[in-house]
Amino acid sequence: MATKLKIAPRTLVLPLVLAVTLLVAAFSFAQPSQAHRDTSPLVGGWRMTSLEAGTPGNLRPVPYSGQIIFTRSGTMSVQAMNPDASAADTPYTINGYEAFYGTVAVNKAAGTFVVTVESSAVRNLIGQRLTRVFKVSGDRLVLTPTDPAEGWRVTYKRF
Repeated sequence: MATKLKIAPRTLVLPLVLAVTLLVAAFSFAQPSQAHRDTSPLVGGWRMTSLEAGTPGNLRPVPYSGQIIFTRSGTMSVQAMNPDASAADTPYTINGYEAFYGTVAVNKAAGTFVVTVESSAVRNLIGQRLTRVFKVSGDRLVLTPTDPAEGWRVTYKRF
């Protein structure tokens, strides 16, 4: 028994061709832009190994745990928690928990990045631009504020 091949009616051919064209275009435009590729020293996941807080020159360890992730497409997300349930909140925490996400722009020459907060556990951070100083040495990342008076330093190890 022979099977006849049926050709789709002309009314279906054009939408099908358009759909395939859009799909191919979407994949080609989904590639990371050159501007975001400048984040390369930071790209990846980092697990917090220490957090120090206090006054400049007198930073003391705080028992935090957390992680930070930088994507090749130019986003950053961070989450961290203080295990001390009685610890006072900071401008970045609620109930001892810090979590936010946003787009990131890296200035490798200056050793800084700016994250524009898009979502956060602390809603007052949404829309803010947070600038951080970074130093990557092998599998180690150290972040500090641009203003040392903020009094903190966090160290991460690449996963």
